[in-house]
Amino acid sequence: MNASKPISPNPLLLAAIALSLAGLLVALLFWQPARPGADNAAPAGGDFQLNSQAGPVSLSDFRGKLVLLYFGYTQCPDICPTSLAFLTQAVNELSAEEQARLQVIFISVDPERDSLEHLQVYSSYFHPDYIGLTASPAQVRQVADNYGAGYRRVDSDSEMGYIIDHTAELYLVDAQGQLQTRIPHGTEPEQILQVLRQWLPTPP
Repeated sequence: MNASKPISPNPLLLAAIALSLAGLLVALLFWQPARPGADNAAPAGGDFQLNSQAGPVSLSDFRGKLVLLYFGYTQCPDICPTSLAFLTQAVNELSAEEQARLQVIFISVDPERDSLEHLQVYSSYFHPDYIGLTASPAQVRQVADNYGAGYRRVDSDSEMGYIIDHTAELYLVDAQGQLQTRIPHGTEPEQILQVLRQWLPTPP
């Protein structure tokens, strides 16, 4: 019986393996572990001052109350009305004493079209205690960035000229002024009510 011939290595295969090993070595040399919290860092929130129809308003004015922030605009065709309607259904289930420990603030991301007067009329339509705020585009952008609320202007062929593509979450700020959680758009009123009662401050 003849001895089998030794199998010669495939030059192309060897070259491919060598390149792969070289690439892996380079990756290991330059790779650094990500810092904890470097990605998807939670928004800081924090105090701010914007304008209402009655004058300047700061978040710190409501220290001791649960505050819900919503970033939207009055000409929003569907998302804003739906979010505010769901929220209002939940708020209306609270007692008068519970509502006194809550403040809802609607922040317009369309200050070029939303006058302070119109903004307050719009906010009060959903509930008489809601407050509408806005300011210069730069000021609004800073507050939105601090809370992780995104928005952008989108040109439209409609009579409005443009629409605002924006996040539609409710931002919950506790009685100490700290951003605690966000309530997603579409959350049912019953669930919103549970969250409100969970975070409402204890009466003095």
